[in-house]
Amino acid sequence: MSGAVVRMYEDAVLKIQPTAPWTEREGTMLRWLHGKVPAPELIEYAEREGRTFLLMTRVRGRMACDPYFLDRPALLTERLAQAMRMLWDADISDCPVRRDQETELAEARIRVERGMVDLNNVEPATFGPGGFRDPEALLLWLERNRPSYEPVLSHGDFCLPNIFLTKTGVSGFIDLGDSGVGDRWRDIAICRRSLRDNLNGRYASKSRPEYSDRLFDALDIRPDPEKLRWYLLLDELF
Repeated sequence: MSGAVVRMYEDAVLKIQPTAPWTEREGTMLRWLHGKVPAPELIEYAEREGRTFLLMTRVRGRMACDPYFLDRPALLTERLAQAMRMLWDADISDCPVRRDQETELAEARIRVERGMVDLNNVEPATFGPGGFRDPEALLLWLERNRPSYEPVLSHGDFCLPNIFLTKTGVSGFIDLGDSGVGDRWRDIAICRRSLRDNLNGRYASKSRPEYSDRLFDALDIRPDPEKLRWYLLLDELF
């Protein structure tokens, strides 16, 4: 989705992508995350002719959407909850990047005003009959209905391909350009949606969508439908 080219080596990964605000943030966050949570170690960062080059160490393990874990949804939900708690337990007092609601909405407004919202990559019910008239109407609703804010270290795009697991634990996080201090419910909402979409039978050998709601049991929290909806709708503008 980012237009990045990824080159894989035995012990390193080179990520080449068009220079954008999130590419610089990713370099900043990789430096800051070192030693705090399992993430690639930044080896070199450079910008040349409108492109960003990120050379980093390679994360081991399997993506959370690997068939091994999709066929073991109980284990998968436990590992995802474990990964999320690792982020929440991190000390964010000196985190250099803020991804709070004000920041997210400001970036969303820029995207809406510049016509950058991809209407071919949204949920069918978001716009049109029964939904919002257009991205501007959705943005206004988001601005007027902000939920309470629970700051943690947020991945920003906590979907299954960005979380690497082993049979015994969490081995790493990748694609950290949207990470920073943000609301924990954004990660929960995106994780739950990704878990549901990966367990609906399209990728797994069996359809087990009910496990997406077991994520809350694994996290030992109660679902908050309003916050889940708000963050999923916010994500439609990105």
